[in-house]
Amino acid sequence: MKEDVLEQIVDDYLKFEGYFTTHNVRFRPPADHPDYVVADDSVPSDVDVVGYHPNKVGPERVVVVSCKSWQGGFDATAKLAELRGEKKNRKRATWRHFRELWIPKWSEAFRQVIFDLSGQRDFAYRIAVTRLKGDADAWGKDPTIAANLSGCSVGFLPLAEMWPRMLAELTMTPASSEIGRLAQLLKAAGLTAPEVVAEPSVPAPGSEAAVVEEAENSE
Repeated sequence: MKEDVLEQIVDDYLKFEGYFTTHNVRFRPPADHPDYVVADDSVPSDVDVVGYHPNKVGPERVVVVSCKSWQGGFDATAKLAELRGEKKNRKRATWRHFRELWIPKWSEAFRQVIFDLSGQRDFAYRIAVTRLKGDADAWGKDPTIAANLSGCSVGFLPLAEMWPRMLAELTMTPASSEIGRLAQLLKAAGLTAPEVVAEPSVPAPGSEAAVVEEAENSE
């Protein structure tokens, strides 16, 4: 079920690009894996959106997207430093947000389920974010990520890249998602600005938005 707003945008964006999509693809290491640990591996993880394009060849034929709809944006440099152990995440170990990228047994299970679903072992892995900060290119060059996703491309899908494509492609035909329908109404009313009209700000401490943001970062 497409509940997350960013997930809906990713779904619409991929469909405009010609992909067929499916959602919430679950995976976890098999219980007979030699490195299996009940405390860490018994609860499945899932990837938010998988897109398949019948007319493309190579890794871009299959796009696998993990959505991180954090209101504060995504600092690629800081998150990679947390994964490497160079910086501490005070809330939750960062690898738990990126098991399929960082932990070999999870990566094996992840790649197997994508192969079972699409028939393809190499694919494009993308992290969809509200706002991208830091060095995004470093993720694809990191030795651990490159080893775990050998043959795949790794990158980001910022909202600023997807939203203009949505607005350009939307017609008066009812969109397939709630956020698509909202975008249609905003477009029809002339309320879609061609450029940023206000810089984003973090939620006020103690506000409801701050509580939601903290919960999202702890998932």
